[in-house]
Amino acid sequence: MKQHVVIVGAGISGVSIAYHLAQKGVKDILVIDQGYFTNGATGRCGAGIRQQWATKMNCSMAKKSMEFFETAEKTLEYNDSIELKQEGYLILATTKEEEDQFRRNVKLQNELDIPSKVLTKAEALEIVPHLNPDAFLSATFCHTDGHLNPFKMTEAFYKASIKLGVKYKFFEEVKDLIVEHNHVKKVVTNKEIYETDILINAAGGYAKEIGQLAGVDIPVYSENHEILATEPVEKLQGPMVMSFSKNIYCQQVPHGAFLMGRTTPNQEKGHDVSSSWQFLDEMSQTVCDIMPLVGKLNIVRQWGGSYNMSPDHQPIISKAIEIDNFYMACGFSGHGFMLAPMTGLLISELVLGQKLSMDLEDLSIKRFKNKEDIHIEKSVV
Repeated sequence: MKQHVVIVGAGISGVSIAYHLAQKGVKDILVIDQGYFTNGATGRCGAGIRQQWATKMNCSMAKKSMEFFETAEKTLEYNDSIELKQEGYLILATTKEEEDQFRRNVKLQNELDIPSKVLTKAEALEIVPHLNPDAFLSATFCHTDGHLNPFKMTEAFYKASIKLGVKYKFFEEVKDLIVEHNHVKKVVTNKEIYETDILINAAGGYAKEIGQLAGVDIPVYSENHEILATEPVEKLQGPMVMSFSKNIYCQQVPHGAFLMGRTTPNQEKGHDVSSSWQFLDEMSQTVCDIMPLVGKLNIVRQWGGSYNMSPDHQPIISKAIEIDNFYMACGFSGHGFMLAPMTGLLISELVLGQKLSMDLEDLSIKRFKNKEDIHIEKSVV
């Protein structure tokens, strides 16, 4: 069975790529996933969307993606709500070093027309009064940051892409890629063999393994990051509250529950997405320190999800060096959801040889050839 484009992965990145290619007129696009759409990291993410970053590339991608989200229902002709909630991100500084870094971050963000600002402790407490004033020094805030429903947003891309002719194969696993003369010729799954002109790796946590099938060494790895959800309560908090040094993000979603997550230090690499009592213990201590009122809520459930990590915590949106028709969108380091609109657009432009909406040199896989070119994104939990 011949396909012009095969996309591996039906998370929001893969579905966005499919939509943007189809929207540009590309025919015979097939998306393959070993589960269902949102089966992987997308369906397990915290679904925050922020523009407050420390690197120009992440700031720019996030800003343009937010602009897409703001009109997504109309653009994608989605007959439901994606539940966009733009009530900001409040990012807490707890050390002098963070305060200095945050001032630099806000300067960069403002230069890119992101309306973030530095707040005093008193100003931060006006926005989220239940914060423990002894737990932080100051904060930054961007009122256009926010939160989305990951299932509905992905469904919006999915339905729009189907209208444009994209085909999907679910519960089908890619087992091999047949490469001839530095060109992926066939995609072998557990059910079918597909000939293809272009292979796009948007496999999330399994991006490295898909690369290996084609002989492409992608310097990414996956690790488990956990989240918990509380009982729903009356509205207490508008913005996402985040602290890099305290290792927490905490958001009250529209139906009233609080979602909160953190990074487990020294987490083993791999595909485990189980839950642990250690996460529950550490998260409980942290939230009780920063937000004592939230700490009193009952926990309903917890779960794990995969972060596909790159060496510099920035995505790899690139054509492969070794294979001439192999493209990749991976290594998002836990932030693929919020960058998905621009990921789809940029990959479509890269594949079609069009003028790029952004210079992708900093996101090319080639950057890892010279370690001096790597600029690590520090604004990550």
